[in-house]
Amino acid sequence: MLELTKAGTPDVLVINSISKRAFDSDIAVGASSKGGPPGYMSVSFHIKMAKANHLYKLSVDGLIVGGAILFVDGSRVNVGRIFVDPEYFRKGYGIFLMQEIERIFSDAKEICLDTPVWNIRTNAFYQKLGYIEYKKDGEFIYYIKKV
Repeated sequence: MLELTKAGTPDVLVINSISKRAFDSDIAVGASSKGGPPGYMSVSFHIKMAKANHLYKLSVDGLIVGGAILFVDGSRVNVGRIFVDPEYFRKGYGIFLMQEIERIFSDAKEICLDTPVWNIRTNAFYQKLGYIEYKKDGEFIYYIKKV
């Protein structure tokens, strides 16, 4: 069974490891080097996010395979990041994760996120899911979806 649920501090070590592998894999889709967003491989960052109820885990039959950091601000949900273990890429888990965010926060009026300009994988992914580019700068493309 595939599910997206809030993560707790006991989940942090696994989630942190998945986050590191997922973001480091971006070197295959345009990143100039291994790396990721601030805190992507920081246990203390993920603990802080779990304690603040921003950290979610994506599980398949109880096995954590991905995660998300989500911020709710009134009727707006900001997707800080999502990630799936590279071992589970191209199995529909990212689509499920985004659909679940939309379902869980069905009272939201919009969902916003950003992704690096160079990341061809994530830009195509969000566009495929109906997210519309509303702003672009030298580093990021900003997307929104009215729900």
